[in-house]
Amino acid sequence: MTAGSVTAMIRPALVLFTLTALAACGGSDRATAPDDTFGHRFEDGSDTRETLALAPRDTTQEYFSYPAVVDTLHVRPAPLGRMTDDGLPVEVLVKGALPDGCSELSGVEQERAGNLVTVMLTMRRPKGAFCTQVVRPYRFYLPLDGRYRPGAYTLKLNDRTRPFEITTRESES
Repeated sequence: MTAGSVTAMIRPALVLFTLTALAACGGSDRATAPDDTFGHRFEDGSDTRETLALAPRDTTQEYFSYPAVVDTLHVRPAPLGRMTDDGLPVEVLVKGALPDGCSELSGVEQERAGNLVTVMLTMRRPKGAFCTQVVRPYRFYLPLDGRYRPGAYTLKLNDRTRPFEITTRESES
């Protein structure tokens, strides 16, 4: 086999790979704006990630517990119309993936110190279980404890850090 024939065989595969990569990078028809809308849920099926809630613990089962795998965070303050003297409620849309068919979200611990909000989202897997080895993308809606007055904040959720800001109409101009 000559170098020319190898190149001739590889070229179509390279072109196909490049076109596939460009199509994937081109985005989708779906706008990403709803991710940042307080209270928005993907009920129309446009997001392929399963919406999860915290699963109740089976008291007869022993579990391994781990920090949940988090891909992205979307901090979503409520609309300004819900502003009170105490501030606004805030929720976080967490997107991630469970590593197998047995793992489930199990708990959330929140702590707030001034403008720093620390959250630990955990998942669990039954000890001794034989699980399908399939990655399961998820989304989880987490209301943050308390209300947030105008100002700059930092959210630390597991290994992700995300600054966010609460503004009023007057301070936006």
